[in-house]
This record gives sequence, C-alpha cells and structure tokens, in this order.
Amino acid sequence: MTVYERFLKYVSYPTTSDENNENCPSTENQRVLAKELCRELLELGLSDARIDKSGYVYATIPANCEGMPSIGFIAHMDTASDAPGENIKPKIVDYKGGDILLNEAEGIYLKLADYPYVADLAGQRLIVTDGTTLLGADDKAGVAEIVTAVEKIMTSDIKHGKICIGFTPDEEIGRGADLFDVEGFGADYAYTLDGGGLGEIEYENFNAASALVKVHGRAIHPGSAKDKMINAVRIAAEFDSMLTSDEIPERTEGREGFHHLLSLEGETEESVSKYIIRDHSKEKFAAIKAEFESVVKALNEKYGEGTVELILRDSYYNMIEVLESKMFVVERATEAMKRLGMNPVSVPIRGGTDGARLSFMGLPCPNLPTGGGNFHSRYEYVSIDAMEKCVDLVLEIIKG
Repeated sequence: MTVYERFLKYVSYPTTSDENNENCPSTENQRVLAKELCRELLELGLSDARIDKSGYVYATIPANCEGMPSIGFIAHMDTASDAPGENIKPKIVDYKGGDILLNEAEGIYLKLADYPYVADLAGQRLIVTDGTTLLGADDKAGVAEIVTAVEKIMTSDIKHGKICIGFTPDEEIGRGADLFDVEGFGADYAYTLDGGGLGEIEYENFNAASALVKVHGRAIHPGSAKDKMINAVRIAAEFDSMLTSDEIPERTEGREGFHHLLSLEGETEESVSKYIIRDHSKEKFAAIKAEFESVVKALNEKYGEGTVELILRDSYYNMIEVLESKMFVVERATEAMKRLGMNPVSVPIRGGTDGARLSFMGLPCPNLPTGGGNFHSRYEYVSIDAMEKCVDLVLEIIKG
C-alpha cells in the first residue's frame, strides 16, 4: 500500500480528542484507529505490536546489525477540535498553481491571497478537503509515513539497529506523552513526525501553560443594581483588556510569545475564561504568567478579594533545553535530509509536540516534517510527493 493510500484510509477514522474527558484516550474512536494500526503492524511482521490499556500503540523491529543505535519514530492518532473531524471527504488535486476549488456547491476555495506559500507547491499532487472539515494530516500523515517506512524496512536488506514505533493518543489536548512508556519503548532517541513542509526540522518549541480565569459576580435586578451588582462577564472582559494587547497570536510570529483567549462563557453571576500562554523564552514565559497574576490582584483590589480566581498550569517546556547538549540527534536527521537532496531548515515551533514532553522524560525527540500545512483548519492540505520523501527520510535516518 502506498503512503497516500494509507493516509486516505486513516483519515476515514474520526479521532478528534476531547479535553473535557479525563479518560485516556479521551475518545474511543482513537482506540478504534489504534486497533487497526496494531493489526497492520502485526501483519507487516512486527510480532510484538501491542496496544496498552490507555490506547498507546507500540512495536519494534529487531536490529539486524550490531553497534547501531536504537531509534524511535512517533506520531499521534488524534486530530484537533478546531474544525469538524468527521465525514472527511478528501480529494487529490494535481496542483498547477492558483486558487484551489475545494467545494463547487458552496463556493469554497483555498485562496493564494490568504495562503500565498501554497503557490510553491505547484507541480505537486495535493490532498485537500471539501472545505467543510479538517483533513487530519496533523498527524495521520506522520502515522502513514511511519507505517509505510516499516513496510519498506521489512521487505528490504537495509542495515539498522532496533527500530521502535509509537503512536500516541490525545496529543492535541496536551496529553500525548502523559502515559508514554519511555523505558518500555526502548529507544536511545527518537523523532516525532508531526511537522510541516519538507526540509523543516524542529527542535525548539514554546514553553506552554494554560490559564483558567473564574469571576464570581453578584446578580440582582438591573433596575436596582447600583452599588450592588457585580457583573462577572463584564469583569472577565475587563481582565482581558488589561493584558498586553500586542502579545496575542494575531500580532506575533517566530519566537514571539502570546496569550490567547480560547473561550469566555458566563453570565452576571459567574464567568469562566480559558487561555493558553506561550513563549520560547522561559523568562518571557514567566513574565506573561506574572502579568496574569498582577491583573488578578488589581481586579480583586477593585471589586473585592476572591472576585477573580486564577488557575495556572504549565503544560510543557522548550525542548532545546534538552537537545542543545544532544545535537547529534538533530545532526543525524539533517545529514539524512542533505543526502536526499533536501535543504534542512531549522524552524521554531509555534506550538508543541509530544517530542517536547518526551525530551524532558529522557527521550531526546526532535520533530520531522510530514509534508502538510494549514493544520487544524478547513484549508488543511498535504503533498503526496512530500509524504513519499518523508518515508525516504525515515529510511535514510536509520541507515546512519
């Protein structure tokens, strides 16, 4: 089976994760895909392929050559909730350039005016959606590339050390590494296939935290509200207005950090705002969190102690802290890219991967490309040509 045929098969499985469900996996559809992946790996000859109780898939290919490192390859099975993830209708486009018609009936186009970099993909075969759902290339492209590489390894005479395979649930809600069995996985180091354009290698990512802001108000009839009402929703809006206005996703790029208001729900008596906080610099990351605390303090002084409640939780940290002393892992991948005629480019991730958490858990784990783009959106795409080269990259890395 080709890599794109596998990909088309995997995106037919709806695997949106659910941050409101504390179970692992957070949705049972992820376990359905996990069972199918385990079945395929067993069929390809990986006799120890298994699913653990939390829905993680593990397998190994034994070494056929002494003195070579044990290398892992990891991708995640879930998709994000930012756009619908069910009833995906993928189609293959021989892209010649210009805007891409996704849905004739609804007049939906992927427009170069919005995504000018897509023009660079002219001449490639792209997989897109009908513009009503996400595609799931994040990260089923990575899953398909790993399984296809496994098939090629099992039917070739490539010399390699032990190869460790892992597929994780719930990466999109920040839990992909929570229950990952690093010791049982058995790799000296690993790579996640969870990146974007061909040639990109990522070993820097945001430090990340979540912030929950609860406002406890006081409701009363608005006709007699003077000096009595405390409007929780209005205070929540005031809280947001007091944060640094330029430190938001719409106004930042590269290594610049931000705070991002995900949602605000409530009424006069109670409101809940959800934020994420991101920055590549640990010092600036701490400064944004300190700003949240300072605003809470100011509002409690204004409206009364306990009116505004803040719950801050760190999610993951910048993997460069671990990898800067283990750059041989990055160099192995960049040298493999060069041998394949790619131009390696180091790109700081404006997000995170399982690899960030795993690096701090003792498994150095930079991130490799998958050939996709516009992730988490209805305009998501993946290049078949790039996916094929990502398979070649896995094979080249194991050769050393």
